[in-house]
Amino acid sequence: MQLHGIDLNLLVAFDALMVERNVTRAGQRIGRTQPAMSAALSRLRALLRDELFVRGPEGLQPTSRALDLAEPLSLALNQIQSALLFAQDFDARVSNAIIILGISEHPARALLPRLLCHLRKDAPGIDLRILQVDDPDRTLEMLDNGEIDVAITHPLREHSRILSRPLYEEELVCIVRKGHSITGGELTAQHFASLDHLLVADEQRYCRHLDEMLGRCGLRRRTGIIIPQLYLAPPIVACSEFVATVMSGVVECSGYQAEVCEIPPPFRLPAIPFLMSWHRRNDMHPAQRWLRTLVATNLPIAKRAPEQIPA
Repeated sequence: MQLHGIDLNLLVAFDALMVERNVTRAGQRIGRTQPAMSAALSRLRALLRDELFVRGPEGLQPTSRALDLAEPLSLALNQIQSALLFAQDFDARVSNAIIILGISEHPARALLPRLLCHLRKDAPGIDLRILQVDDPDRTLEMLDNGEIDVAITHPLREHSRILSRPLYEEELVCIVRKGHSITGGELTAQHFASLDHLLVADEQRYCRHLDEMLGRCGLRRRTGIIIPQLYLAPPIVACSEFVATVMSGVVECSGYQAEVCEIPPPFRLPAIPFLMSWHRRNDMHPAQRWLRTLVATNLPIAKRAPEQIPA
């Protein structure tokens, strides 16, 4: 017997008949007329090849076959009902949902500690699985494949199947150690280009405007070192002559504010946006909606962009 050949409404009718042991009352229980319930019973008998209910002195009496079916079918219907109610009456305090969050390095440092505190307080049963995401194309693929449920990164390529919400923006600053020779005056493009620069391996995603502007002046940064992780920049700069161009929040989250100086870049640079993205198929998932709202309303870092946009 294949499920695609069964009208599942018949199972609802069967459950009502088991409870009421009366065709009329069973119909009233599930909003059907007496003739409709009689027809449903006839179809059930044909489907299951059993009388199921026979008349007795106190109403309909279930057969042995009906008694065998009663408990598993009732449990299955209750599970279906619970699943549907879950989507309508989500309660984070008792949820045991598992949510996979893909997040890039900087928002992970800036956001995750506060987010986890909120989860332990308001939703202790929800489990987060954290994956670091860096490459936008790979992040998009992970959302498509269901490898992650939510991503917090730089903007992804626009697709109708991906929804996004702007979270915040970061200003770019140059950092040098306290006492560095360039802290005493204005930083010109020529002087800036001549310094030894510390570069983060993937910083072209957010520093390309800086190199484009230098290029228009016939200048190019002198690369002294390239590092794989953004948060290595402040401690290395603090004990060297390197200059690094990083997001301002990186200095604060690194704990090196007292050991490095922030200097405006020689050009006005656009702020770096961070967005929260998710697949359209998960838009109405109650646990994920709850988490996305929590992230959007409890950021520890400012300059918010509150409007939701499709991507």
